[in-house]
Amino acid sequence: MVNKFFGALVLLALQQNVWAQMAPANDYRELPDPKPVNKASWDAVNDARLHVAFGTADTRYEKRNAPDNNGLTPTWNAKAWKGERVHTQLVLWTTTAQPAVSIQAFALEDAKGHKIGAEAVTTGFVRYVMTDGLNKDGGGCGYRKPGEFDSSLVADGIDILNKKDIPANNTQPVWLSVQVPANTPAGTYKGNLSVKSAAATVNMPYEVTVSDRALPAPKDWQFHLDLWQSPYAIARVYGVKSWSEAHFKAMKPYIKMLADAGQKVITSTIIYDPWNSQTEDIYGTMVKWTKKKNGSWVYDYSIFDKWVQFMMDQGIRKEINCYSMIPWNLKFYYYDEAAGKDTFIVAKPGSPEYSAHWQPMLNDFVKHLKVKGWFNITAIAMDERPMEDMLQAMAVIRKADKDFKLSLAGSYHAPLANEIHDYCIALREAFPADVMKARLEKGLPTTFYTCCTEGFPNTFTFSPPAESAFMGWHAALKGYNGYLRWAFNCWVATPLQDSRFRSWSAGDTYFVYPGPRSSIRFERLVEGIQDYEKIRILKAEFTKANNTTALNKLNSLLVPFEEATLKTTPAAAVLQPAKQALNEF
Repeated sequence: MVNKFFGALVLLALQQNVWAQMAPANDYRELPDPKPVNKASWDAVNDARLHVAFGTADTRYEKRNAPDNNGLTPTWNAKAWKGERVHTQLVLWTTTAQPAVSIQAFALEDAKGHKIGAEAVTTGFVRYVMTDGLNKDGGGCGYRKPGEFDSSLVADGIDILNKKDIPANNTQPVWLSVQVPANTPAGTYKGNLSVKSAAATVNMPYEVTVSDRALPAPKDWQFHLDLWQSPYAIARVYGVKSWSEAHFKAMKPYIKMLADAGQKVITSTIIYDPWNSQTEDIYGTMVKWTKKKNGSWVYDYSIFDKWVQFMMDQGIRKEINCYSMIPWNLKFYYYDEAAGKDTFIVAKPGSPEYSAHWQPMLNDFVKHLKVKGWFNITAIAMDERPMEDMLQAMAVIRKADKDFKLSLAGSYHAPLANEIHDYCIALREAFPADVMKARLEKGLPTTFYTCCTEGFPNTFTFSPPAESAFMGWHAALKGYNGYLRWAFNCWVATPLQDSRFRSWSAGDTYFVYPGPRSSIRFERLVEGIQDYEKIRILKAEFTKANNTTALNKLNSLLVPFEEATLKTTPAAAVLQPAKQALNEF
């Protein structure tokens, strides 16, 4: 009995230790790199000290190999508008183990004594995650059998821990970010980072030249960013009950990250499993449907209300998108009071069963939204659905209220062009020029999206980082006022170690990591949005002043930001000269 009791305690201790290692904010062990080491790269490192240099935000530095000297510099010089966040990477590499390496940031100061405080400077060790690649057809969609795809470790996540052991013969990048305060006087600000190891301290000087121009706060950016959220993934990874106080507490820092990126849309689900269980965590319904014994319907909006209010409290309050009246499996779940159990019907848009199921709910939902004061910002949302189904669903929606908004991420359909409030089309499609003009004049969200279809530009964990920033520039070129990506945090089984998923290229399902930890991809996406805002502000200024020379020069910077350009030119080679020229206005 004693032995059994002792054994149970040991097992419990082991389980708790495993959980401690898996807890989102704790340290964790990266998977081994399946790629071979280039021994010659380490043979070229001629001493045992910790080497430090500034690199570039465009490179995913290999962990297993020493970096070459191409692009590495002893200093970093950046240009920024007031209110802008700028970044680069610091690259550390060593042939000997370096325990407990830390980075300390200090305030930056200009010649007049003005300062950018140390709190505006953040650093994070870049972490390595397993990735794969594209399909033979050049895309990233379709079931991915084990062993079919070449896998490797790539640099992507940005850690929240301030110390890290660096093993021998390892490269360790560090993400450096400077958030220039909005009230910073123009000038050149000089500062340094202190890289501390047991053996030595290395000081790395850098400077940020701040322009007289200013970006608005993210909440005031006009770029319509729509990254879909998954509350259910957060509940799983944190081991908390959905919609509990602990769940909302766990979600808060993630939603703040999203709000700080200029997110405009709240992702809500008004049915169970709108995407046919295709993600690691099934999306539950935020509305409980109950069919009473007498055949009438009752709808409980408690979770929906809590979620929407929570998101609004974090600063995301422009639009509420409700998924979906046309789920991929056409299954509609509800609680049957007479049968005493959950059940479902299968109903195709246009059928009597479909209308009978949805009309009472929409009529009731409209009343509820108007009482809450949310009706004017709420849209019934669908994605990649056939036009005929959309028209049938729209008839039911309009019957509930002619002013009910609709949202669609999918193909362009001319009959829907004036009916959809928030219309997002795939990267390779296009709105007719007159339709685009009319929509933008009305101030309607008119955006594009990427998904697993596009090999490039994209935001997979193996995608060149500059492709994330490319999105903002592409939107500016085409005249879109925003961008959509279906997954902010639809985490896979072990997202910190392995970004691969059974159905799509690695990284397709999430931008940020548990912790919360940002990523190179997410930071670069925000960079592109900032650039979009700068372009928008400059265009308005030059147009008002009738400065056609400057306007033409600005427009010429956008010309290369076509998808086709990336067939022959890396995104970084297109992006960097354009950014340099943009900062010269």
